[in-house]
Amino acid sequence: MFVAIVPAYNEEKTIGSVVRNLFSHVDRVIVVDDGSSDATASLAEAAGALVLRHKLNRGQGASLETGHEYARSINADYVLHFDADSQFSVDDIAPALTKLKQKNADILFGSRFLDQRSDIPWFKRYILLPFGRVFNWLWGAPLLSDAHNGFRLLNKRALHAIHLTQDRMAHATEIPVQVKQYGLSYIEFPVQVMYREYGQGLKGAGKIVYDLFIHKGIK
Repeated sequence: MFVAIVPAYNEEKTIGSVVRNLFSHVDRVIVVDDGSSDATASLAEAAGALVLRHKLNRGQGASLETGHEYARSINADYVLHFDADSQFSVDDIAPALTKLKQKNADILFGSRFLDQRSDIPWFKRYILLPFGRVFNWLWGAPLLSDAHNGFRLLNKRALHAIHLTQDRMAHATEIPVQVKQYGLSYIEFPVQVMYREYGQGLKGAGKIVYDLFIHKGIK
């Protein structure tokens, strides 16, 4: 069984089309409504998704782990991480899954740097993303070309090995750290990212660093 996990917070404008498009490529779509105040949950259900709800906004990492817990409970074979804001292309899903199987890898990390399809804003391309790569490496993660890309594929072994404790965006560092920690095999694969008017900026990068250090300090 191939399951898509879609964290969503106030994404009523895009969630319906994202869910409908995903059903052409996966068996089930799990939308984790992360305390939305709009119609995200009802529109996701109307499009055919199973909706799991957080009463309060907990963050993308917490939403992914909620989705992981459900995917484990139904014995999913493969899990896709996919954003709710329509930045990713569903056309990348089938070739990515094929590559994961061909390489017999445990996890696939999407990368917007492995082809020329993504028109990456200058500040993100030359400042934020290089910082993320180096920071992840210093934190003990593999040196990925696109450390904080939200498009990922996990096989059953990775799904049961990886348990996220970072509730917000620092999960994107925690995942590759756990890949290395548990000896999981990984590959990277080119995916397209279509940018909207919002996203992680310098403030968001600082919050990731803060969350990682605070979490490490209280363990």
